[in-house]
Amino acid sequence: MMYSCGKADTDFLDVSTSKTSGGNHRTHWRRLAGHSELEPGSSKMVRVDGRQVALFENGGRVYACSNLCPHEGYPLVEGTVNGQCTLTCNWHNWKFDLSTGENLYGGDRLTTYPIEIRDGEIWADLSDPPFETAHARVIDNLQHAFEDDSYDRIAREIARLIRIGGDPLESLRCAILWSWEKLEFGWTHAYAGMADWLALYRDFADDRKSALVCLLEPVAHTARDVLREGDYPYDRNVQTYREAAFVEAVENEDEPAALSMVRGGLSDGLGFRDFESGLTAAALSHYNDFGHSLIYVSKIGELIQTLGRQVEEPLLLSLVRSLVYATREDLIPEFRHYREVLDAWGREDGRGVPESDEFSGLGIRASLEMTLRGSGGSPEDLYRSLLLANARNMLRFDVSRQMKTHVSISGNVTWLDFTHGLTFANAVRKQCGRYPEWWPNGLLQMACFHGRNTAYTSDVELEDWTSGNPGRDIDEVIDIVMDHGQGEPIVSVHLLKTAMAVREEVERLPRHEGTLLTAALRRFVFSPLKRRQTRRTAWQSLQFVAREFGDREAEA
Repeated sequence: MMYSCGKADTDFLDVSTSKTSGGNHRTHWRRLAGHSELEPGSSKMVRVDGRQVALFENGGRVYACSNLCPHEGYPLVEGTVNGQCTLTCNWHNWKFDLSTGENLYGGDRLTTYPIEIRDGEIWADLSDPPFETAHARVIDNLQHAFEDDSYDRIAREIARLIRIGGDPLESLRCAILWSWEKLEFGWTHAYAGMADWLALYRDFADDRKSALVCLLEPVAHTARDVLREGDYPYDRNVQTYREAAFVEAVENEDEPAALSMVRGGLSDGLGFRDFESGLTAAALSHYNDFGHSLIYVSKIGELIQTLGRQVEEPLLLSLVRSLVYATREDLIPEFRHYREVLDAWGREDGRGVPESDEFSGLGIRASLEMTLRGSGGSPEDLYRSLLLANARNMLRFDVSRQMKTHVSISGNVTWLDFTHGLTFANAVRKQCGRYPEWWPNGLLQMACFHGRNTAYTSDVELEDWTSGNPGRDIDEVIDIVMDHGQGEPIVSVHLLKTAMAVREEVERLPRHEGTLLTAALRRFVFSPLKRRQTRRTAWQSLQFVAREFGDREAEA
């Protein structure tokens, strides 16, 4: 009989209050079965108040627990109990101490219930534990699942956190606190993607299933990035934060100095907005890390604002580490012309901002020169032309290149390289809008993206990849992102980040221009993406070793 708000049937229900370490705790005793119904060494499942309770008789004692194995929910009543009171789930060999619920092999604890025998009847206290106890158990289980990169268990623990009335965002804070010191080279896509998942979390606030997806995905991605990683300690020295000195420390790859200044600023009461100018400068001083540095800077503020000061220091220090270790593409021959054009910025004769289609077919040097031509005009107009030019390139990615074997290492270009042209552009608009002095750097780096990617394009018809309604196209892609089916987080997070960047940019564009962005996005989503190049890797490795040993003829 179910308990209701009316009069309780005292033959089946006993509600009382007991003192616990957490204060008053309301118990909820229910009759489960007659003692005679449980023979020595037997088990029995009963349903009470919508719950499945498994009863076991072992060595003269009766034990009660949830019938659902915390691993995948298989019935524990079909399990095996040995003489040491160890219950084994026979599906995947998870083992539990029946008397305490402690997990002996597998992962999560088992929910057990106190038992009393009253006049030959088995009674159990089915009350939920106090919030503090339940919360501590959920966080402990979540950490174990996180450390094992166990996707399903992470999902269940976040669901439990929500069920007991905890703050759902605590799962993300915990993921950051459990991971930041295990990121050898600082930020990864997991943190950047977390900001975008949080934006979708707000969108799906009234949809429990979708909201859980938006929490699960960034926690699981972070877990994957630090799986089996050790700790990489951060220097703990402190000195006064000075922006110019901070940027110089990053430029010199002096991690201890850069970190100590951020620590000093935080100890003096500074927050992210006080560091944002210096972080933007460090990210845009070079064509950094194929755009990742600026993308990360554009995301960190959103994370701190949503998750709070508790994660500010971990996120800032790990971001600084990633800036220090960032690759600097403008120092390699392919992009060296970038610095010359940057030095000439604003000296052009004012021929006006080029239209986006004037960039079509241009390589790196020509794209930089075309951008320089518009340096006397509005940076926002030049940005729009470059954004659309990069979107056109992405729409035209030659997917057949993914099937080629004899490709140089520098030619290992995939869909993900093209998506950076749009996600980086989105970050340029945000950061250069706040700090206009960096427009020249941001715009020329967008030109670098365009020129580099142009070599890997082919003819594609826009009409084949759009419904003509940018809003509808984006909604369709977001729906796919929410159930992406990708086993690699690096792929799913690129789907997410590109969709969110396009969504933000389309809101600022006329319909016909927004259609170009959404067409590029849809072609990315609906086209094949080859992630492992087995034969190409073998061929490249043979070529590399042949050159290394001075062989005159490499294998064809």
